Amino acid sequence: MSPTATSGYEWQALPWRKLERGVYKLQTRIFRASQRGDRKTVHRLQRLLIRSGAARCVAVRKVTQDNRGKRTAGVDGVKQLPPAQRLALAAHLPIRPTGRAVRRVWIPKPGSPERRPLGIPTLRDRAAQTLVRFALEPEWEAQFEPHSFGFRPGRSAHDALEMLFTALCKKPKYVLDADIAACFDRIDHAALLAKLRTAPTFRRAIHGWLKAGVVDGAALFPTEAGTPQGGPLSPLLANIALHGLETHLRAAFPRDRYTKERIDWGWRPVVVRYADDFVVLHEDRQVIEQVRHLAAQWLAGVGLELKPTKTRISHTLTPHEGHVGFDFLGFTVRQYPVGYHRSGALRLGFKTWIKPSPASQRRHYAALADAVRRRRTATQAQLIGALNPLIRGWANYQARSVAQAVFTQMDHRLFGRLLRWARRRHPRKSAAWVVRRYWHTRGANHWVFGPPGGPCLASHASTPIRRHILVRRDASPYDGNWAYWASRLGRHPELPTSTARLLHRQQGRCAWCGRYFIERKEGLEIDHRTPRSRGGSNAASNRQLLHAHCHDAKTAVDGSRHPRLHEVSRTRTDPRGAVCGETRTHGFEGERGAARPLA
Repeated sequence: MSPTATSGYEWQALPWRKLERGVYKLQTRIFRASQRGDRKTVHRLQRLLIRSGAARCVAVRKVTQDNRGKRTAGVDGVKQLPPAQRLALAAHLPIRPTGRAVRRVWIPKPGSPERRPLGIPTLRDRAAQTLVRFALEPEWEAQFEPHSFGFRPGRSAHDALEMLFTALCKKPKYVLDADIAACFDRIDHAALLAKLRTAPTFRRAIHGWLKAGVVDGAALFPTEAGTPQGGPLSPLLANIALHGLETHLRAAFPRDRYTKERIDWGWRPVVVRYADDFVVLHEDRQVIEQVRHLAAQWLAGVGLELKPTKTRISHTLTPHEGHVGFDFLGFTVRQYPVGYHRSGALRLGFKTWIKPSPASQRRHYAALADAVRRRRTATQAQLIGALNPLIRGWANYQARSVAQAVFTQMDHRLFGRLLRWARRRHPRKSAAWVVRRYWHTRGANHWVFGPPGGPCLASHASTPIRRHILVRRDASPYDGNWAYWASRLGRHPELPTSTARLLHRQQGRCAWCGRYFIERKEGLEIDHRTPRSRGGSNAASNRQLLHAHCHDAKTAVDGSRHPRLHEVSRTRTDPRGAVCGETRTHGFEGERGAARPLA
């Protein structure tokens, strides 16, 4: 469907299911052509995709309705678009060789006093970058290395950890725990564009976005290197820049079955990368030392370097330079010696455990303590409402590791904090009176923090420990196997239990549009079939799972009391295990206030 063909439709009345199906079919064809190395067909299909009115409409909807940061303004100050302007933007969304400067926003870096810079493009540029990502991502998903897990659809930090466990469970190894210094800010533009090998239209547009500059306050700074974090295309460009690192490191140690001398390196190291963090495993320390130099040389070719303070060599079982094991993505990976009869059928003499890292535990407890401290005068129900998202988010992220003892300890520490909070409210009462006032018995649990008949505090220890299933090496969301990806989404570590149950009941499909859920990035939201404002209950039978944009459409027509503005508290967990609360504000059709027109 062309842009002119969609101009006669209202935004709400567009055939979204048909448009999405058309975009996905083109992406699948691009993926398969890239798999067989047919670059001519890849470029032809990519040009067809960006000229498609369906792709433009889906790109605009993703930026203005689906994304979490949809209400973040760029340098033009535009935060939202009404339906008429969304339709106009979709009808005229050129891929221009020049882009507007991005707005600099500084956010705190978890576990560090440093701050992380974000670059927020304008709404128009975000929509154009999303359209280009629709075309480039299937091509590169067919080429990316199998042990690259960061910023890729269908892959997560838990897949990277499961790959590490598979590589370590049978034999101790030396580890190069490496971190790239300021990866997003230092990528060489010329090296990145040369590696893209894309059509001239895409190359000119990406070059313009990379060179657009950054506005920090009232000053404009040129961007001579790097791709700013905050844009829809930046994660893909960073992965493209780092593509080839695993192949380079493994190719330096060719397999030679006829030579027994170790100097010929008859085995290859295991490389696992998540975004700008990567880990290299091998039995021989000399190999790890050589890999460190090879990685530094390869990274210099794309303008990057290893961060000395976060790059070190250790061993997973025995102390090396004062370290045992390593921390990765909020977890500690280490092997522990055990008795002869406790080491399993293979009698290895050690156990490989992945546990929540001490730094992740400190950050989580600090977030809990801060939430309690900020609510000294709040009611018990309000305090529980603030703590539960933090507890469930962090526990769900860590529940694929050996975390039961850590969960129990965290509950014990939180109990002490809550007891001090309660005693401060009643300084003249005894501790026994305070406990009877704020803790009650529910079922078999005699220590439930919550008012009788009201909400109760979630428990870390009640989160079940489950083993994560590693994603298939050759699987991709663009391979057409929707049933596989919908089933994996139902087992996602960060998916709340209530959402997982709804997903299972709906057989992986949206209750409004009937389309399969593929990723959490699509914006899974729980909706009440009969709105609460019209007497609907909060029971599970009255809930359903919808896409974010389907939730907007359903709320606009279901007679809700407040269809224009609705707030949903959510918890977001970053790949390193830091948990931060977040409140999303959904703007439905006919939002309050006049939106500023696009420049």
